[in-house]
Formats: sequence, C-alpha cells, structure tokens
Amino acid sequence: MIRAERLAIGILAAVACGLSLMVLRTAVGAYAAWRQRPLGPVLTAPGGRELPATWTPGPILAQPTNTPAPTPTLETATPASPFLACADLPPMTILLIGVDIRSDDYRGGRADVIRAVRVDFHERRLTALEFPRDLWVKIPGIERNLNTDHQKLNTAYAYGGAEFGPDLLARTLELNFGLTADHYVAVSMNIFVDAVDALGGLDITLPKGGIDGRTTSDRSERLVFAEGAQHLNGEQALTLARIRNVSVFQRAANQNLVMCALRREIESPEVILRLPALIDAFIGNVQTDLTPDQISRLACLGTQMPRRNVVFASFPLELFRPAEVYDPVLKQDVFVWAADFSTLRGYTSEFQEGNWPAYAPFAAPDAEVSACQ
Repeated sequence: MIRAERLAIGILAAVACGLSLMVLRTAVGAYAAWRQRPLGPVLTAPGGRELPATWTPGPILAQPTNTPAPTPTLETATPASPFLACADLPPMTILLIGVDIRSDDYRGGRADVIRAVRVDFHERRLTALEFPRDLWVKIPGIERNLNTDHQKLNTAYAYGGAEFGPDLLARTLELNFGLTADHYVAVSMNIFVDAVDALGGLDITLPKGGIDGRTTSDRSERLVFAEGAQHLNGEQALTLARIRNVSVFQRAANQNLVMCALRREIESPEVILRLPALIDAFIGNVQTDLTPDQISRLACLGTQMPRRNVVFASFPLELFRPAEVYDPVLKQDVFVWAADFSTLRGYTSEFQEGNWPAYAPFAAPDAEVSACQ
C-alpha cells in the first residue's frame, strides 16, 4: 500500500471516528432529553388552562345511589425509618385516576377511582388519599355550557375529555380542597384486568363472612366472594374492586385489598417472566405526564419500599353524611356525600405536608388507614 493510500485511509478512519462520536453524542443527548420529557400533556398551574370555547359536554350517565356501610376496622401502619432511596428527590404528589369506561382506552368516562398519592423518596413511604367521587363540587369552566358550575367530582374528568380530563380534575381538586397535584396517571379499568391476567392473577385473603355484592337487580354469583384465601383473575379482581352495594368507603377498602395483592405479585421473582405481557397491557393505554426518568426513579423506590410503608387513607367517615341534590344536567335528584369542605381542606393540607394520617390535625376524628403487609 502506497503512502498516499495509507494517508487517505487514515483520514477516512479519523472522519468516521469523528462522525461516530458525533452520532453517539447526539444519540446520548436525545436519550437524555427523552428521559426528561413528559409522556403526556402536563398539568397546568391552578387557574391556568381553561376549557376551549368549542367545548361541549358529552353524555354523563346517572349513577346508582350508594348507602353508607359500617366503619371498617383497618390496621395502622408503623412509621418508616429515614433512608435515602434511589435519589434525594423532594416529595411528589401524583393524582391517580381510574376511569370507568369499559374499553382499552383511558379516554372518556368518569373517574371511578380518585386518589392523591404522596411519594416520599427519603422516607421510602407512599400514602394514597381517596377522594369520594360523589362529592358535589364546583368544576371550573363548565357553567357556560351546562348552566351550572356544580357537578359530582367524578364528572370533572369526563367533562375535560381526552385532552383536558386530568387537568380539569386536578384543578377541581385544587379549587375545592386545596390539593396541588404535581403529576397524574390515568388508566382505564379494563387495563387493570389485562395487567392482573398478565401477572397470572392475584392471591387475596378476604375477611370473615366474605363479600356479597349482589343487588336486587343483579343476583349473579360472580358478585359473591367467599371468606379466606382466594385466587382471582383480572375480571374477578376488578369486580371485587367495583362492588357498589356498599358505601364508597367500604369500596375503597376493597380496592386497597386488591392493590396490596397486586403489589405482592409484582414483587415476586416470577414477574420477570411476565414482563412482556405486562408491558404490552399498558403500552398506549396509560396517560401520564411523568417523564421516563421519574418513572424509573419511582420504580427504583418501589424495589426498596417496605410493604408497611404503602399506606391507604380515607377522610374520617364522621365527616360525611348522605344527602341528595338536584342535578340540572340529569334533571333529577342525585345522591351525594355532604361534608364541610373547609375541614377537608385542612386534612388535605396536612396530607400534602406529610403530617397526616400520622395524626389527626384537629384532634378528632382519626383517618381510616390501612397498610400493605
């Protein structure tokens, strides 16, 4: 090989190396940017985004009237030991929305599950506070189309639709209760079925007497769950979580049982073999404004968080009383939970500060609390 050829090859190799480094640097930069990019529309500041002038309400169906159930006896979690987990991030509040539409799409439907989840990375603690969906609240931006600014809390997501649903629900919670959500996750109930089936089902132990969800109009045996150990498939687990012939508070307790069982299943070594099916169940069917980087940090925290540090809380039952109001949209009286919103705002503030449900800020009454074991 003559000197000129060797020189040309050397120059080409240097150029190729330089181009490779540039491509690698660009790819690394793009990946880093992608990790920091929200996966969906972000929540706006309180009072920020308004519904568009072209907004029109979709059909909102009437809901069955629930009757209060006795106060459940739940176990109180013990405080977590301080530990720097995954990253020294500040506490984060995530609005978790379960949508009651029977399809593989999170879009549309009402918010069947509304929980504010406070994630404390330093304490390795996750606390989920349930907001009853039947609270009669002020929803910003709906008055000019509906001639009323009040509706049930769970309709805020439906009126916001695919683009504005999470944001409108978050703004409604802030307006009425002072909750400031940093991020949201919205998922349809049907995706829950697919996820549970992908995991091979859930093992749940039901309390003495079991759970009978039959009503006068539906006497199906699928609504009956015997006491003791049960192995439920996705449809059965969803049915248990959605039983409606109890109060919204007992319904939340049933959901807590299901979610704790779901976490135990995810922690099992066998989950590695089921990851492809589990990921397939969620891809394209979950809406969130979390970034990939935040999701990875939350996943990291989940591997280090003791079960007792996953705490489910509800507002004290004594704060609510059943009532009826006239719904001008449905043109009929509807069931609602009446409560002093200023008191609920106080509890919500203490929840976001991480001070409650460790103690009751107003001396009485205490929260309804349970923890995964």
